[in-house]
Amino acid sequence: MDIILRNVHAVDPQTGIGCVTNIAIENGVIARIGGLDGETAEREIDCAGLTAVPGLFDMHVHFRDPGLTHKEDIFTGAQAAKAGGVTGVLLMPNTKPPCDNGDTVKYILERGARTGINIYTSACITKGMKSKELTDQFELKKAGAFALTDDGRPVESAELMRKALELSVKSGMKILSHCEDLEIINGGIINKGRVSDELNVKGMDRASEDYITAREIALAASCGAGIHICHVSTKGSVNIIRAAKRDGVRVTCETAPHYFMYTEEKLRSKNANYRMSPPLRTEEDRAAVEQALLDGTIDCIITDHAPHTAEEKADFLTAPNGVVGLETSLAAALTKLYHTGKCSIEDIVRLMAVNPRKILGLKPVRIAQGERCELCIFDAQREWTVDPQRLHSKSKNTVFAGEKFKGKPVMTICGGRIVFESLEN
Repeated sequence: MDIILRNVHAVDPQTGIGCVTNIAIENGVIARIGGLDGETAEREIDCAGLTAVPGLFDMHVHFRDPGLTHKEDIFTGAQAAKAGGVTGVLLMPNTKPPCDNGDTVKYILERGARTGINIYTSACITKGMKSKELTDQFELKKAGAFALTDDGRPVESAELMRKALELSVKSGMKILSHCEDLEIINGGIINKGRVSDELNVKGMDRASEDYITAREIALAASCGAGIHICHVSTKGSVNIIRAAKRDGVRVTCETAPHYFMYTEEKLRSKNANYRMSPPLRTEEDRAAVEQALLDGTIDCIITDHAPHTAEEKADFLTAPNGVVGLETSLAAALTKLYHTGKCSIEDIVRLMAVNPRKILGLKPVRIAQGERCELCIFDAQREWTVDPQRLHSKSKNTVFAGEKFKGKPVMTICGGRIVFESLEN
């Protein structure tokens, strides 16, 4: 055997396992579960007090490669993922130049193959993300792209988006939508409301998100296509998606930890690390997003990991939107959802490992004999404080600086290899 994990609490709702056991790993797969008395391995690890779940999958990250590698690159982004228990990611295409052709897709995947985790990439819906002309979905799929999105901005033309959705039925490509109407936002930088008024800064009206969410759902329904709504942040969008699911529309959606943990009140500090698109909203929105996670309306937790340099984030009014999150997402979910008794470990596995892969049509990762070994091992009881300077990402623009969490990834295994380890207290 290559590795034996002893006394680990293995949890996987896909296989029904939920007990303390031993796991043997050999040649990249789970060779045996249970027993193993008298068996030896090149490496034996006592995992008493630790929990093993299928490797997490974040279907919304920005690794800034090509063109913006002063913020992040595929290798540093992968290191951040490993430290967060994430064994697979889907990259967004708003690179420089945008990922709108087969050659760029291949470049990203070739680099990703050398990271030790599973790197997938999306490609643009429109050429140059300019909302003028559709990309070649069939070429992009042949090159290896797994989804299409102009993330960072919406497809401005409803008719062009409808044509993209109609074509996706034939190409089999998943379409993801960044739901913010740019005309409604009109230069706003935080949520439009009490805090923006008090700070005397231009706000981003919630109608920008609700309107495009409703538009995408109507367009998808009209041609029988599937649509995935990115980073849901408003009560209105939650209600629109819930109703659409009830009506049988093929819609899925995601949210990020900051939307179920924080509100616009954080912006009173004028710290640009609390600025992202869409913005932090009101307590009513935060509560609606949390409830939607718990009742299944929101399908998965992502990070929208968006690195920016300290220099870029220095000025509150001019800073770009976005925060990093790969290394804190599991800790946030455990702290806010599990340790408060609102959901189980099994629920978190569904939200962070099972559902993202299902949405993208990827092969599931399961804890079962004969399955490829991708594991996130964490200490659910470990308390720690987020120190931005200790993050593995090239950029340190975390929304959680100084936050005290309970629960921390301590080991990540991908392809049967330990790619991250931090077992010390």
